[in-house]
Amino acid sequence: MTGMFTNILVPLDGSYLAEQALPAAAYLARKLGARVTLLHMIETHPPEKVHGEPHLRTSDQAGEYLETVARREFPDGVQVDSHVHSDQVGDVARGIVEHTGELSPDLIVMCTHGGHAARNRLFGSIAQKVTSLGTIPVLTIHPRAEGEQFTFDCRRLLVPLDGKREHEAAVDFAARLARVCGAALHLVMVVPTLSTVSGEDTARRKLSPGTLSELLDQEEQDAAGYLLGLERHLRASGLEVRSEVLRGEPVESIAEIAIAAGIDVVVLGTHGKAGVSAFWAGSFAARLAVRSSVPMLLIPL
Repeated sequence: MTGMFTNILVPLDGSYLAEQALPAAAYLARKLGARVTLLHMIETHPPEKVHGEPHLRTSDQAGEYLETVARREFPDGVQVDSHVHSDQVGDVARGIVEHTGELSPDLIVMCTHGGHAARNRLFGSIAQKVTSLGTIPVLTIHPRAEGEQFTFDCRRLLVPLDGKREHEAAVDFAARLARVCGAALHLVMVVPTLSTVSGEDTARRKLSPGTLSELLDQEEQDAAGYLLGLERHLRASGLEVRSEVLRGEPVESIAEIAIAAGIDVVVLGTHGKAGVSAFWAGSFAARLAVRSSVPMLLIPL
């Protein structure tokens, strides 16, 4: 299937960390026949270094850097454009989103840059902010240590679900990507155990643990039926699909199954809360980004 992604935007700041998004962009560009646009934003009062490396402080430096990256990282046959935004910006994430109107990408690929886990949960990474501000899917790549080999692939896609119809948009998106890449789909729902319930169920556990246990067991059966319906529908369209209901804490369970099942990409529908709001709301995507190193494709809902 062609036309799913036609222009992949890769924001770069000149650092080794940011460049870890490039293998994924190159892979998808080849698979989908898409072009790639490399973007650098000139920052207001830029630091001398970014992630321990010299910062790109001028348009000429940035332009030369992007051209070097294009030649080095992308094979012949992939169209790569470079764009330097020379007007200084104070908010890089907002600047990236504002450029989507001008550059017309339909996918943004970027490294999450890592950092202290608690700080990321509280303030959110630039990637999470880009997702929250925009309407374009964002593929986030978790940073690796320098020298650690990273090869992007797209053979196994994991789609976490919660039974809400609006989140099935992620299933449709993952199915389209699976057809292009020849990937298998793994649909998962997580039902809490008595020890991992949260919210109002915490009080119910104390007052009537037996009743709550029965309700959770029924929820597990309902989830299995729901996933089976989706699995059958997707199998009928020729896709390789499996579904599974897990019991436990949602973020921990998804992070663990992603590793155990050899998942290449987690496809997740998200309302894109970032920063402090994500911290207090317990945003699933934000917490999973901290817990898991598997690339995540965030689909704004």
